[in-house]
Amino acid sequence: MANFKRRNRPQLKKNPIGTILVILIWSVAMGWLLTFATNAHGAVPPSEIGTVDIVPAAHQLGQKLYLENCSSCHLAIPPSVLPTQTWKNLLQDPQHYGATLKPLIDPPRILVWRYLSTFSRPHKEEERTPYRINKSRFFKALHPQVELQRPVQVGSCVSCHPGATEYNFRKIRSKV
Repeated sequence: MANFKRRNRPQLKKNPIGTILVILIWSVAMGWLLTFATNAHGAVPPSEIGTVDIVPAAHQLGQKLYLENCSSCHLAIPPSVLPTQTWKNLLQDPQHYGATLKPLIDPPRILVWRYLSTFSRPHKEEERTPYRINKSRFFKALHPQVELQRPVQVGSCVSCHPGATEYNFRKIRSKV
């Protein structure tokens, strides 16, 4: 009876080359699909990006709310211009450069914060928190060898970035 059971079981042939080939093809296919699915550069032409960073879908609503709330009074600047701590303080304080603002409430505040904190830069502990763009080391790093107008104001951006009112800081006016 023991011999009968052994003979009726199908024998699986072990083929390591076939297994490796299947794993290789599977890996290449999955890598290609993941690259295609997450490639933001292929999805949006660079001329249409506008801001300095490509904003993934998870942060686009936060960006939209940021623009709706901030650009209604002044030119909205990219989050990378100021450190994260500055943005955090600005979102929490209703006193905004001499004006009292109606504070954002959750969930819009959380969405705006996620957008700003994702695209801003870290703040050094020993560094003072800048509240003016010309005091920010990030602003200075983004504008090397640029003679800035005095006084530097958020509206001054348009002199070099003609698309700044549409939140497009990629287009730069050529020097005359």
